Amino acid sequence: MKKITYFTGGVGALCLPFLTSAAGLATDGTGGDFGQLLKDILDLVNGYIIPFIIGIGFLVFVWGMFQFFIAGGSNDEAKEKGKSLMIYATLGFVLIIVFWGIVNLLSSSTGLDNDINSFTTPTVTVPA
Repeated sequence: MKKITYFTGGVGALCLPFLTSAAGLATDGTGGDFGQLLKDILDLVNGYIIPFIIGIGFLVFVWGMFQFFIAGGSNDEAKEKGKSLMIYATLGFVLIIVFWGIVNLLSSSTGLDNDINSFTTPTVTVPA
């Protein structure tokens, strides 16, 4: 069986200069374009993706309630299906909130929750 490894030679050797030159791009403490990309991704996740997923979870929970109480009034199979949907939706809510907490914890610990332009460069005055 033939194994293909990219980073031992060939393509990996071609990518190495790009990876090593990325460290020297931003010298002002803002992270440069990569820092802005991370902040944009964080804003997208916090502003659109997480609320959308929570909305979908809420709709699944309401559909499970409908199946349990209204459609499953005399049908035990529909009651079980509605019950399982409500349980899965509740577990989904818990996992979404945990994921949201982890994203916010990582963003606050790395400083991405602050405005990137709020960093100031310290100045040192030397008495003459």
